[in-house]
Amino acid sequence: MCGINGLVNCGDGETLARMTHVQAHRGPDDSGSWERTFPDGSYIGLGSRRLAILDLSPLGHMPMCNEDRTVWITYNGEVYNFAELRRELESKGHRFSSHTDTEVILRLYQEEGPDCVKRLNGMFAFAICDLRYGSPTLFMARDHFGIKPFYYYHQGKRFAFASEIKALLQVAEVKAELDPESLHQYLTFLWVPDPKTMFRHILKLPAGHYATLRDGQLQLTQYWDLTLPSASHAYPRSHGELMEEVRDRFRRSVEAQMVSDVPIGAFLSAGLDSSSIVAMMARATRQPVRTYTITFPRKYRVGETTLDDPEVATRLARQLGCENQRIVVAPDVTDLLPRLVWHMDEPTADPAIITAYLVCREARKQATVLLSGVGGDELFAGYRKYVAHYWAQAYSHLPLGIRGLAEGAMAALPSLRGTPLKGRMRLGKKMARSASLDPIDRFIANCTYLDHRQKHDLYTSEFATTASGSDPAIQHRAAFDRVGDADFLHQMLYLDTKIFMASLNLTYNDKMSMASSVEVRVPFLDRQFAEFVAWNVPPYLKLKGSLRPTTKYIFRQAMADILPREVLHQPKAGFAAPVDYWLAHDLKEMVDDLLSAPQVRNRGMFRPEAVQCLIDEHRSGRQDWSMQLWQLVTLELWMQVFLDGKAERFESQLPQVAAAQATAR
Repeated sequence: MCGINGLVNCGDGETLARMTHVQAHRGPDDSGSWERTFPDGSYIGLGSRRLAILDLSPLGHMPMCNEDRTVWITYNGEVYNFAELRRELESKGHRFSSHTDTEVILRLYQEEGPDCVKRLNGMFAFAICDLRYGSPTLFMARDHFGIKPFYYYHQGKRFAFASEIKALLQVAEVKAELDPESLHQYLTFLWVPDPKTMFRHILKLPAGHYATLRDGQLQLTQYWDLTLPSASHAYPRSHGELMEEVRDRFRRSVEAQMVSDVPIGAFLSAGLDSSSIVAMMARATRQPVRTYTITFPRKYRVGETTLDDPEVATRLARQLGCENQRIVVAPDVTDLLPRLVWHMDEPTADPAIITAYLVCREARKQATVLLSGVGGDELFAGYRKYVAHYWAQAYSHLPLGIRGLAEGAMAALPSLRGTPLKGRMRLGKKMARSASLDPIDRFIANCTYLDHRQKHDLYTSEFATTASGSDPAIQHRAAFDRVGDADFLHQMLYLDTKIFMASLNLTYNDKMSMASSVEVRVPFLDRQFAEFVAWNVPPYLKLKGSLRPTTKYIFRQAMADILPREVLHQPKAGFAAPVDYWLAHDLKEMVDDLLSAPQVRNRGMFRPEAVQCLIDEHRSGRQDWSMQLWQLVTLELWMQVFLDGKAERFESQLPQVAAAQATAR
């Protein structure tokens, strides 16, 4: 796990060094760079920060090259089938000097060229500079699901890339400018969907894509997608066969991702996904598995049904013989939030970033690698919004007049904040707003936090002209189009895998773990396991039933003999944080300061009276605007850090690493 960066025809060695240094948290164990100036004056440089996981010796130093120094690689990630690939390459005459997966990718590229990415099973983002054929070629790739990040800037013949945007901002040509259309998407979804970012001219290499840069020309190629069968597809395996194979394939995925030369552990909530990972880890090793459970003091938990019950996790850890550490946190969120905004690079209004950071920060004292349950909900239909689709189908059969009365009554109800019914009320209000729409528009509406009218009321007239001219759900609609012949549940799962998971869940897991120099692995996203589930598990065995459906049905069945009943039947809870409590207490003064009328007016994007209306309605309990206020607070902090120049405060606190930066030429 590392931080990577590079330059083509912009910047110099000092720029490359700054880019590398600002990502020090991603790789505290080693640092290196390689650069070359060519006779025509063109320039290429590669940088790396290394978090050593496999082969901890200096032989794993990056950028790494082949014997005649004509092919160079900087690499971030883990390839779990590297040993198998290495044996194959050795049989073809390749010789290795290290035991790293980095060198395997380098040799595989030499053997197969760009098609090498089709052979890799793991998480990765890398760049290879190939000097063998005249003009240098830069080959770049991102893993199948987008587990590892890859950002880039391209203008004319100038190109730069990095694991984090803050590294790109070290390049003089790259300006920190807000992209209005991306802001429109952010206010819709809490985050900006790939491939755009909140920064103008900075993009993400999409998941499952590689890119080649030669003579200033950038070409993107999709090498993989999670395909799905048509709605009429016949599924040959029986229920019993599927249970056995899902369990066996999942076990193999977990075991493959336990390979490490440093201490390894796992997140453990009360949920099905993390519990299943820990159970498989416990079966695969004789040593007690280190597990980490985060919770908040009781005062934070009032009315928060999205927070897991830590006692369930404690009992499971005891049953499995784990070394469980319960992390009880009452963070100074006022001080912490700006730092996490800096680490995230973009405004991301999911409070789970705080929870993820805190558990990784504590776990780092004992473990360098953690296994996470990200991906289980997207593979096996674990979210409530999938259930809401079938409820809405039944609701649509009611007479139009009754539906109108029901929707009006639901909209008029108070938010029930501070009670266990808050989450159900929020879902009910969202369903009332979307239930009469067609299935695609309904699903998109259930993924949004501010609709078109609410954003229009929020924007100043000048900013509305700039920001709201495009459809914020354009990537969502394109994803639905790509799998239009699949069962609608599969369409929803595909969209969340390609957009929600890649743009939000995987992004904050990477950024928050690397902020503490921790590598997070995701066994559910083993490529072969995911492909098997997509093509062999029918929709009705993922979401079983309609009025009171069972989510992740086949996976629950597969784990029934391994996990206790209370875990198998635990209600769905998110990796969340007590936003309501923070807004009402810890962050009350910060909200009033960041969203004050003068501050809002100075930005020129929002109407101060509209922002104050959200604050007043939320504090009175008339509406639950907690996520929307969190959006606005996060956005203002992001603008202060990146647009107003306050990032230097955090860059000055970067850790110094033991290994000095080495430059190869």
